[in-house]
Amino acid sequence: MLYPVAIHHEKDSAYGVIVPDIPSCYSAGDTMEDAISNVVEAIDLHLESLVEEGGDIPQASSLEALIANEEFSGGVWLLVDVDITKYLGNADRLNITLPHLLITKIDRAVNENKLFKSRSQFLAEASLRLLASS
Repeated sequence: MLYPVAIHHEKDSAYGVIVPDIPSCYSAGDTMEDAISNVVEAIDLHLESLVEEGGDIPQASSLEALIANEEFSGGVWLLVDVDITKYLGNADRLNITLPHLLITKIDRAVNENKLFKSRSQFLAEASLRLLASS
């Protein structure tokens, strides 16, 4: 999942990072590179804690919606790719039946988009998005 993060930098200070979709998830770094590395770790720790406490993994907002929000103005936006499958527990193998054309479209999407490592990841992320919207 691609989480938008906002990076702010004040003259003569560290780079501050906020993850709007994950409550209380902040980070910082002396350099832009440190800030990005640190926010990836902060996201990991927050999601791990959320799941351990029985919470749901928050869906990522659209970047356009966040850019329009004045609360986050003045920052530089980045998308941080987070593989959320590791927070969902052990993998269970299942046998499903889908129409051939749908499988072909899924496989094409996986092959054309480097965000998806496999058909299973594609189906898991699509399922999570649908469940989050209901």
